[in-house]
Amino acid sequence: MSEQKLIDVEQIIASKNPKILKWLPTFIINYLKRTIHQDDINTILIENKSKFDYDFAHDIIERFHIKIEVIGIENIPKLGGCILASNHPLGGIDALAIVTSLKDYRRDLKFVVNDILLHLKNLNGLFVGVNKHGSNSKESLNSVNELFSSDRAVFVFPAGLVSRKSNGKVRDLEWKKTFITQAKKHQKNIIPLRVDGELSSFFYRLAAIRKFLGIKANIEMLFLAQETFKQQNKTIKIIFGKPIPYQTFDKTKNDKEWAEWVKEQVYEL
Repeated sequence: MSEQKLIDVEQIIASKNPKILKWLPTFIINYLKRTIHQDDINTILIENKSKFDYDFAHDIIERFHIKIEVIGIENIPKLGGCILASNHPLGGIDALAIVTSLKDYRRDLKFVVNDILLHLKNLNGLFVGVNKHGSNSKESLNSVNELFSSDRAVFVFPAGLVSRKSNGKVRDLEWKKTFITQAKKHQKNIIPLRVDGELSSFFYRLAAIRKFLGIKANIEMLFLAQETFKQQNKTIKIIFGKPIPYQTFDKTKNDKEWAEWVKEQVYEL
């Protein structure tokens, strides 16, 4: 395994913040490797090294024995630019399920993602990366603008983070307004979609405790890989809503308010 480490915690930390890496004790790094299932993920990547994008996503879904139930796929235009906006309950496997559901319908899907996901080379063809924890380069911003102006189907998780549980319900945090701004700018309709699913009670309890203690760092995110492996043998339901014309987003609300409005449409699907 050490000869073919495709995902390497130390290298990722070094690329994001080399100063922190120098101060991290070895036992912490080893704990992070176990927590994110580094060896398991690398085994999967190596065994599927010749598979990319749609084929890779489909193989992972099959490997995990996940069933996908799709409703309303006919609401997505087969050609032309559009924006798909979704809730984000599962932190990764939901994206693979969406890709798999569209593999025979639209092969031009692109995700706007945190640039740390660019380390997943098998999915690079589906990603346009942005740095969500620092300043975005001009080149990165240009790539995102070009993507939204294209004839591709652009996919976004407007919350930018996996859903949390509040008052017994699993819901996204605040949706960012960028997808509304881009829809108006480039005259692209938005297709709302909802993924049904949730993570373990451990994840939500940890998030609640972290918030109660006033800790700003989302430490529960370290366990997302572990949560992904817990989704094996489950069924994921994906509901595609009818397109929302870009003309809907007029001056009666600002872009932030429209983003929250679309979010509510998603949860009503």
